Amino acid sequence: MHAVVFAYHDVGVNCLNALIDAGIEINLVLTHQDDPHENVWFGSVAKLCETQKIPYLTPSAKELVGLIPRIQKLAPDYLFSFYYRHMIPTELLACAKIAALNMHGSLLPKYRGRAPVNWAILHGEKETGATLHIMEAKPDAGDIVGQARVSIGPDETATEVFGKVSKAAVAVIDQALPELLRGQVPKELNELSKGSYFGGRKPEDGLIYWEQSAKQVHDLVRAVAPPYPGAFTHWQGQNWIVARTSLKGPFPDNLSLEALGIQVVDNRVFGICGNHQAVEILEWFPANTH
Repeated sequence: MHAVVFAYHDVGVNCLNALIDAGIEINLVLTHQDDPHENVWFGSVAKLCETQKIPYLTPSAKELVGLIPRIQKLAPDYLFSFYYRHMIPTELLACAKIAALNMHGSLLPKYRGRAPVNWAILHGEKETGATLHIMEAKPDAGDIVGQARVSIGPDETATEVFGKVSKAAVAVIDQALPELLRGQVPKELNELSKGSYFGGRKPEDGLIYWEQSAKQVHDLVRAVAPPYPGAFTHWQGQNWIVARTSLKGPFPDNLSLEALGIQVVDNRVFGICGNHQAVEILEWFPANTH
């Protein structure tokens, strides 16, 4: 079996390794150049390709269409996309003789679109996972090929959950590979009406609204905790990144639950929220120091 792989991030590294281990011939990898403005805390697909002597390219989104003749000539059995960030044109998807498959970091049809792990935590979900599905023109809309679930603990951050999703993605690939190697693609309907589509997130979306409930604030902090840009609040004339919070208590008796926002009591820092409950801020720092 031959494949062309579009890959980035830890999921890209881990799933590409799983294909190599299964004996699939990787003819070409498409990946991204790291963004100098982004905190790159994850594995490098480009470095893996250099180690494994696999040819790779880092095209811009506009350059993908120009690669169609080259990929048609390779005539891959499969196209795989593992956390690749550009939309892959349908003409490119058609180059796969058997199927074009994408790994998505949620339990489809839930959390289609961008930043699925972050959105799941932000919405207080207790589980998420990884889903391998057939690629279509619409993102994350094709039939489901395989799925694996992971739990989300009440205090786990996006990075911690992403680590679990990364392992789940490999489990899904390993589970699907025996059939894929025989040229068979298991399919289950992706019922889009049972989920929603979410867009990307920007650093400014991390602003804490103290009018929200304590749990909503805690979930936001977990969802965007460093190495993501972080939740932030304004205090004493500057922005502060709130990196870690707790709902557990016990909270001091002299904490005023009426005035929303930051309170410092007995050398502990608290955020008073709209439901008259507090979150304790365990770790924070001025935004311009990191």
